[in-house]
Amino acid sequence: MSTSPYTCILWDVDGTIADASAGILPRLRLVLDSYDRPQPDPAALALWIGPPMLESFQRLAGMDREQAEEAVKRYRALAAADGYAASVDIYPGVEDVLHAVHAAGIPQATASTKPENQVRAILDHYTLTPLFTAISGARVGQVGNDDGKAFVIAQALERLSAAGVDVSRPVLIGDRHHDIDGAAEHGIPVIFSAWGFGDAAEAEGAIATAATAADLRPLLLG
Repeated sequence: MSTSPYTCILWDVDGTIADASAGILPRLRLVLDSYDRPQPDPAALALWIGPPMLESFQRLAGMDREQAEEAVKRYRALAAADGYAASVDIYPGVEDVLHAVHAAGIPQATASTKPENQVRAILDHYTLTPLFTAISGARVGQVGNDDGKAFVIAQALERLSAAGVDVSRPVLIGDRHHDIDGAAEHGIPVIFSAWGFGDAAEAEGAIATAATAADLRPLLLG
Protein backbone atom coordinates (compact mmCIF):
# COMPACT_ATOMS: atom_id res chain seq x y z
CA MET A 1 0.00 0.00 0.00
CA SER A 2 1.26 3.48 -0.84
CA THR A 3 2.24 5.86 1.93
CA SER A 4 2.13 8.84 -0.41
CA PRO A 5 0.85 12.10 1.08
CA TYR A 6 -0.91 12.78 -2.24
CA THR A 7 -4.13 11.39 -3.69
CA CYS A 8 -3.13 12.31 -7.24
CA ILE A 9 -0.09 13.63 -9.06
CA LEU A 10 -0.07 16.22 -11.84
CA TRP A 11 2.87 16.46 -14.22
CA ASP A 12 4.14 19.32 -16.32
CA VAL A 13 5.56 17.91 -19.58
CA ASP A 14 8.23 20.14 -21.18
CA GLY A 15 11.16 20.30 -18.79
CA THR A 16 9.70 17.73 -16.41
CA ILE A 17 8.79 14.56 -18.30
CA ALA A 18 10.20 15.35 -21.73
CA ASP A 19 13.10 17.29 -23.18
CA ALA A 20 11.82 18.56 -26.50
CA SER A 21 14.46 21.26 -26.91
CA ALA A 22 16.19 19.53 -29.83
CA GLY A 23 13.04 20.08 -31.89
CA ILE A 24 11.67 23.24 -30.30
CA LEU A 25 14.73 25.44 -30.71
CA PRO A 26 15.33 24.94 -34.47
CA ARG A 27 11.62 25.54 -35.19
CA LEU A 28 11.69 28.65 -33.04
CA ARG A 29 14.68 29.99 -34.92
CA LEU A 30 12.90 29.46 -38.25
CA VAL A 31 9.81 31.33 -37.06
CA LEU A 32 11.84 34.23 -35.68
CA ASP A 33 13.82 34.41 -38.93
CA SER A 34 10.56 34.63 -40.88
CA TYR A 35 9.77 37.85 -38.99
CA ASP A 36 13.34 39.17 -39.27
CA ARG A 37 13.62 38.98 -35.50
CA PRO A 38 17.08 38.70 -33.96
CA GLN A 39 18.17 35.28 -32.82
CA PRO A 40 18.53 35.05 -29.03
CA ASP A 41 21.60 33.34 -27.65
CA PRO A 42 21.26 29.68 -26.58
CA ALA A 43 20.76 30.54 -22.91
CA ALA A 44 17.90 32.90 -23.77
CA LEU A 45 16.31 30.29 -26.02
CA ALA A 46 15.82 28.07 -22.98
CA LEU A 47 13.45 30.71 -21.58
CA TRP A 48 10.99 29.80 -24.32
CA ILE A 49 10.52 26.22 -23.14
CA GLY A 50 7.69 25.77 -20.67
CA PRO A 51 5.62 28.98 -20.80
CA PRO A 52 2.83 29.24 -23.41
CA MET A 53 4.28 30.15 -26.81
CA LEU A 54 1.72 32.91 -27.29
CA GLU A 55 3.03 34.63 -24.18
CA SER A 56 6.67 34.09 -25.14
CA PHE A 57 6.34 35.55 -28.64
CA GLN A 58 4.93 38.70 -27.05
CA ARG A 59 7.21 38.95 -24.02
CA LEU A 60 10.47 37.66 -25.46
CA ALA A 61 10.18 38.60 -29.15
CA GLY A 62 8.31 41.88 -28.67
CA MET A 63 5.39 40.95 -30.90
CA ASP A 64 1.90 42.35 -30.54
CA ARG A 65 -0.98 39.97 -29.87
CA GLU A 66 -2.03 39.52 -33.49
CA GLN A 67 1.50 38.87 -34.73
CA ALA A 68 2.18 36.49 -31.84
CA GLU A 69 -0.91 34.44 -32.70
CA GLU A 70 0.29 34.18 -36.29
CA ALA A 71 3.77 33.16 -35.09
CA VAL A 72 2.30 30.39 -32.93
CA LYS A 73 0.43 29.06 -35.98
CA ARG A 74 3.66 29.02 -37.98
CA TYR A 75 5.45 27.25 -35.16
CA ARG A 76 2.72 24.62 -34.81
CA ALA A 77 2.74 23.98 -38.56
CA LEU A 78 6.46 23.23 -38.38
CA ALA A 79 5.91 20.94 -35.38
CA ALA A 80 3.18 19.05 -37.22
CA ALA A 81 5.41 18.62 -40.26
CA ASP A 82 8.28 17.30 -38.13
CA GLY A 83 6.09 14.97 -36.06
CA TYR A 84 5.18 15.93 -32.51
CA ALA A 85 7.34 13.23 -30.93
CA ALA A 86 10.34 13.91 -33.14
CA SER A 87 13.52 14.98 -31.35
CA VAL A 88 11.91 14.42 -27.94
CA ASP A 89 13.64 12.52 -25.14
CA ILE A 90 12.28 11.41 -21.77
CA TYR A 91 14.44 12.64 -18.92
CA PRO A 92 16.56 9.96 -17.22
CA GLY A 93 14.69 8.16 -14.47
CA VAL A 94 11.33 9.83 -15.07
CA GLU A 95 9.81 6.81 -16.76
CA ASP A 96 10.76 4.69 -13.73
CA VAL A 97 9.01 7.15 -11.41
CA LEU A 98 5.89 7.18 -13.58
CA HIS A 99 5.75 3.39 -13.48
CA ALA A 100 6.36 3.29 -9.71
CA VAL A 101 3.61 5.81 -9.01
CA HIS A 102 1.22 3.91 -11.26
CA ALA A 103 2.10 0.62 -9.56
CA ALA A 104 1.39 2.23 -6.19
CA GLY A 105 -2.13 3.00 -7.36
CA ILE A 106 -1.78 6.78 -7.34
CA PRO A 107 -3.65 8.39 -10.28
CA GLN A 108 -1.61 10.66 -12.53
CA ALA A 109 -2.45 13.39 -15.04
CA THR A 110 -0.55 15.78 -17.24
CA ALA A 111 -1.05 19.52 -16.77
CA SER A 112 0.82 21.03 -19.70
CA THR A 113 0.36 24.23 -21.68
CA LYS A 114 1.66 22.31 -24.69
CA PRO A 115 -1.23 21.53 -27.10
CA GLU A 116 -2.95 18.38 -25.92
CA ASN A 117 -2.46 16.49 -29.18
CA GLN A 118 1.29 17.05 -28.88
CA VAL A 119 1.33 15.84 -25.27
CA ARG A 120 -0.55 12.70 -26.24
CA ALA A 121 1.73 12.07 -29.24
CA ILE A 122 4.81 12.13 -26.99
CA LEU A 123 3.25 9.85 -24.37
CA ASP A 124 1.96 7.48 -27.06
CA HIS A 125 5.39 7.35 -28.71
CA TYR A 126 7.03 6.27 -25.46
CA THR A 127 4.06 4.02 -24.47
CA LEU A 128 3.50 6.11 -21.34
CA THR A 129 -0.16 6.98 -21.98
CA PRO A 130 -1.55 3.99 -20.01
CA LEU A 131 0.16 5.33 -16.88
CA PHE A 132 -2.10 8.40 -16.85
CA THR A 133 -5.72 8.57 -15.77
CA ALA A 134 -6.13 11.92 -17.55
CA ILE A 135 -4.26 13.89 -20.22
CA SER A 136 -4.61 17.66 -19.93
CA GLY A 137 -3.01 20.15 -22.29
CA ALA A 138 -3.85 23.36 -24.09
CA ARG A 139 -6.86 23.20 -26.39
CA VAL A 140 -5.97 22.27 -29.95
CA GLY A 141 -6.68 24.66 -32.81
CA GLN A 142 -7.30 27.72 -30.63
CA VAL A 143 -4.18 29.87 -30.56
CA GLY A 144 -5.59 32.87 -28.74
CA ASN A 145 -7.39 31.17 -25.90
CA ASP A 146 -4.77 31.87 -23.19
CA ASP A 147 -4.74 28.30 -21.90
CA GLY A 148 -2.23 28.97 -19.16
CA LYS A 149 -1.07 26.70 -16.36
CA ALA A 150 -4.06 27.45 -14.10
CA PHE A 151 -6.43 26.41 -16.91
CA VAL A 152 -4.73 23.10 -17.67
CA ILE A 153 -4.49 22.29 -13.95
CA ALA A 154 -8.24 22.92 -13.51
CA GLN A 155 -8.92 20.78 -16.57
CA ALA A 156 -6.74 17.96 -15.20
CA LEU A 157 -8.54 18.02 -11.85
CA GLU A 158 -11.94 18.00 -13.55
CA ARG A 159 -10.99 15.00 -15.69
CA LEU A 160 -9.51 13.12 -12.74
CA SER A 161 -12.60 13.81 -10.66
CA ALA A 162 -14.84 12.63 -13.50
CA ALA A 163 -12.85 9.39 -13.51
CA GLY A 164 -13.63 8.90 -9.82
CA VAL A 165 -10.26 10.05 -8.49
CA ASP A 166 -9.90 11.66 -5.07
CA VAL A 167 -8.46 15.09 -5.90
CA SER A 168 -8.38 16.36 -2.32
CA ARG A 169 -4.57 16.22 -2.00
CA PRO A 170 -2.94 16.83 -5.38
CA VAL A 171 0.64 17.85 -6.09
CA LEU A 172 2.15 19.29 -9.27
CA ILE A 173 5.65 18.57 -10.52
CA GLY A 174 7.11 21.29 -12.73
CA ASP A 175 10.23 23.21 -13.65
CA ARG A 176 9.13 26.83 -14.17
CA HIS A 177 7.64 29.60 -12.05
CA HIS A 178 4.55 29.36 -14.27
CA ASP A 179 3.92 25.95 -12.71
CA ILE A 180 4.16 27.37 -9.20
CA ASP A 181 2.04 30.42 -10.01
CA GLY A 182 -0.64 28.37 -11.79
CA ALA A 183 -0.80 25.78 -9.01
CA ALA A 184 -1.08 28.54 -6.39
CA GLU A 185 -4.38 29.63 -7.97
CA HIS A 186 -5.75 26.25 -6.94
CA GLY A 187 -3.93 25.96 -3.63
CA ILE A 188 -1.84 23.07 -4.96
CA PRO A 189 1.73 22.44 -3.74
CA VAL A 190 4.54 22.09 -6.27
CA ILE A 191 7.67 19.98 -6.31
CA PHE A 192 10.26 21.72 -8.48
CA SER A 193 12.02 19.54 -11.05
CA ALA A 194 15.52 21.03 -11.10
CA TRP A 195 16.57 18.98 -14.12
CA GLY A 196 14.32 21.10 -16.36
CA PHE A 197 14.73 24.55 -17.88
CA GLY A 198 13.96 26.81 -14.93
CA ASP A 199 16.74 28.33 -12.88
CA ALA A 200 16.98 27.98 -9.11
CA ALA A 201 15.20 31.29 -8.49
CA GLU A 202 12.08 29.91 -10.18
CA ALA A 203 11.74 27.31 -7.44
CA GLU A 204 10.61 29.96 -4.94
CA GLY A 205 7.27 28.91 -3.56
CA ALA A 206 7.76 25.19 -4.19
CA ILE A 207 7.45 22.87 -1.20
CA ALA A 208 10.52 20.86 -2.29
CA THR A 209 13.10 20.63 -5.06
CA ALA A 210 14.16 17.37 -6.68
CA ALA A 211 17.57 17.51 -8.36
CA THR A 212 16.93 14.24 -10.20
CA ALA A 213 14.05 11.87 -10.83
CA ALA A 214 15.60 9.54 -8.26
CA ASP A 215 15.25 12.32 -5.67
CA LEU A 216 11.62 12.81 -6.71
CA ARG A 217 10.52 9.24 -6.08
CA PRO A 218 10.63 9.27 -2.24
CA LEU A 219 8.89 12.66 -2.20
CA LEU A 220 5.94 11.10 -4.01
CA LEU A 221 5.83 7.63 -2.54
CA GLY A 222 6.98 8.21 1.03
